[in-house]
Amino acid sequence: MCKGLAALPATCLKSAKDMKHRLGVLLQKSDSCDYGSSQGKKEKVSPSQRVSQEEVKKWAESLENLIHHDRGLAAFRAFLKSEYSEENIEFWVSCEDYKKTKSPAKLSPKARKIYDEFISVQATKEVNLDSCTREKTSHNMLEPTLSCFDEAQRKIFTLMEKDSYRRFLKSPYYLDLVSPPSAGCGPENCKRAHTHALDCNSNIISQCA
Repeated sequence: MCKGLAALPATCLKSAKDMKHRLGVLLQKSDSCDYGSSQGKKEKVSPSQRVSQEEVKKWAESLENLIHHDRGLAAFRAFLKSEYSEENIEFWVSCEDYKKTKSPAKLSPKARKIYDEFISVQATKEVNLDSCTREKTSHNMLEPTLSCFDEAQRKIFTLMEKDSYRRFLKSPYYLDLVSPPSAGCGPENCKRAHTHALDCNSNIISQCA
């Protein structure tokens, strides 16, 4: 032990050791806070980090903007699933996929699958269509074309636009993308930890002066 420390009273040395230990703990917490914050930013890849805020705000302009963007469609789909009404967007997506069918031989089986799943009276995911549109779509099944679901798709789009889309814009599924919450330890908390560590260091000096 050096002469300077040996000359200090035993109580002061004990106090200094205790404060040194506390200082080390505080600095460790502070460092882990910085590390945790940076790690959180790297590991947590949210839609808002991959899509610009400008793009996310466009989703509030129209339902069309929203569901024609992959990330927007995924967010809207998750919202509808939380409301147990995902059959509407699933039907819309199925119609979009159907209209891209290139082989005439595949039209009939694909059309029948969509009809049985979403439009038939015994459909497992029946969508809300008026009787007139349902009857017309049923008639189209006799000779399926690429446009046989167009009217039904428009009706469901309008239904989502007037109802679930408006609720989506007020829900956390959208609002969290517009103003994403900060992840991990905030800079203010880390700053307070550093300041407290410096205060402890000052106490050691004042007590042994």
